[in-house]
Amino acid sequence: MDKQQVIYKDLGVIGYKEAWDLQETLLQQAVSLKSEARKNNPSYVPSELETQHFFLLCEHPPVYTLGKSGHMENVLLSAEQLQEKNISFFNTNRGGDITFHGPQQIVGYPILDLEKFYTDIGRYLRNMEEAIILTIGEYGIKGERSAGETGVWIDAGIKGQERKIAAIGVRCSRWVTMHGFALNVNTDLGYFSHIIPCGIVNKQVTSMEKELGCKVDFEEVKKKILKNFEKVFEMEIKE
Repeated sequence: MDKQQVIYKDLGVIGYKEAWDLQETLLQQAVSLKSEARKNNPSYVPSELETQHFFLLCEHPPVYTLGKSGHMENVLLSAEQLQEKNISFFNTNRGGDITFHGPQQIVGYPILDLEKFYTDIGRYLRNMEEAIILTIGEYGIKGERSAGETGVWIDAGIKGQERKIAAIGVRCSRWVTMHGFALNVNTDLGYFSHIIPCGIVNKQVTSMEKELGCKVDFEEVKKKILKNFEKVFEMEIKE
């Protein structure tokens, strides 16, 4: 079977709302195409439809984002304090609770038509975790899953030592995905002290820099992410 072709865009440093708007545009293009096809032919074959897949990587200026199932009490700063610290805030339509995005954190937004891969959100999330686990594994960091807690963890089974290195939250409409993952590379972890990350109490957040004790080549990590997503999803990413 031919591999799905995915268009890669490195957005660099981009405002959260600007990136969100771009995702919505790409998702709606695919959804409209599928809706029209279904209207004209209820038994259309999804694999034959010309929807495009995209893989966006970027960094955001400091921002807290709250998922649709999130709770405002997990934000420990007032609106005035957020403004003072120059941190943006957005309620989003992704799954999950509160998280932070900021400089030296790789944020990935796959816009994929899952009907061309598999129609299984659980599998999609596990595969995203796997691609991150493989990526940090290349640096000698052993990533794991934590039962019932989406994302990538370290020492997930050791009480008091569990720490999250990558957060994941997605939205899916007519099997087209948006939002995605955030991997802490050389991220300033101080920002996480102002929230209860992902609504999970008494668990730490970490970064590749903290685990390794040194700065990590940011662009190199991006390349490894692309390679490992290609491997796990059996797709071909093209610029």
